[in-house]
Amino acid sequence: MKNKIVSFGEVMLRLATPDYQRFNQATQFNLSFGGGEANVAVSLANYGLPVEFVTRLPQNDIARACVMDLRKYNVGVDNIVYGGDRMGIYFLETGAVARASKVVYDRAHSSISEIQPGMINWKEVLKDATWFHWTGITPAISQGAADACLEAIEVANRLGVTVSCDLNYRKNLWKYGKTASEVMPELVEGCDVILGNEEDAEKVFGIKPEGFDVAHTEGEVNTTEFESVCTQLMAKFPRAKKVIITLRGSINANHNTWGGVLYAEGKLYQSKRYDITHIVDRVGGGDSFMGGLIYGLLTYTTDNQKALEFAVAASCLKHTIYGDYNQVTVDEVEKLMTGDGSGRVSR
Repeated sequence: MKNKIVSFGEVMLRLATPDYQRFNQATQFNLSFGGGEANVAVSLANYGLPVEFVTRLPQNDIARACVMDLRKYNVGVDNIVYGGDRMGIYFLETGAVARASKVVYDRAHSSISEIQPGMINWKEVLKDATWFHWTGITPAISQGAADACLEAIEVANRLGVTVSCDLNYRKNLWKYGKTASEVMPELVEGCDVILGNEEDAEKVFGIKPEGFDVAHTEGEVNTTEFESVCTQLMAKFPRAKKVIITLRGSINANHNTWGGVLYAEGKLYQSKRYDITHIVDRVGGGDSFMGGLIYGLLTYTTDNQKALEFAVAASCLKHTIYGDYNQVTVDEVEKLMTGDGSGRVSR
């Protein structure tokens, strides 16, 4: 019986400055691992679902430490392929109040950037899968990564596997001579579920809500403005059955409002809005939303509203957790969904 979820992308070494320090202040970095699709895999494994993460890694001690870390969270790693010389690295400077966070990438010539079609046997990987997930980060890495991702999507479509994508536009990654608007449409055409935020649809496809300025939300986001974004995305990609937009209102680096909308079958579903006043780590927030959404859609199969609320609540909790991974349980998410956000000690 098909029940496995497969995600594909780059996992990186994360080096973060401690205690809100700036790069030039830091004399040491906190080490962990993370990456969009790996973050989704960890979320799903925490919810008790069988999940397989596929990537390409070098044969060295850092990569082995990464694989051990994924195994710790019960993520399947048997279909990782090996080759190349290095893992990608990203450096994180965590912002505070009016100072934004910064990310510096060091991922040129990483193992997965040198991947080519045919290196992964997608028919074998996806033969017992229910769901395949990818993000717009992967095709931004290199032409080879884009081609391998398209290869996976086409196999998933032939096998009847649900395909989801997080558009995840990263302007600093598209450096190999192609733009997102040139590469992404062919890949998104094969998707059943599309997730994005207020910037992704505009930067990749030129689709945006009228009058919305991401830099000046002051915490307020009008959810109905995004219905047109959803309908335009569905018109452009008719295979898509659901389009979801995450809605972040930014008061400052430590205080955001958070919610989302889901559009399906001509109806717009709007989530509860959360006021996140003391953010611990917002990196991976969108990935935790995606992990919660996949779980919700697979679990509450006839209840789009509940699936959306699970995704938003799961991601709200992620903002309280240090590191890329959302390390929460189904019970914790459902408790927040019912309105219990008191933070009282559980004894």
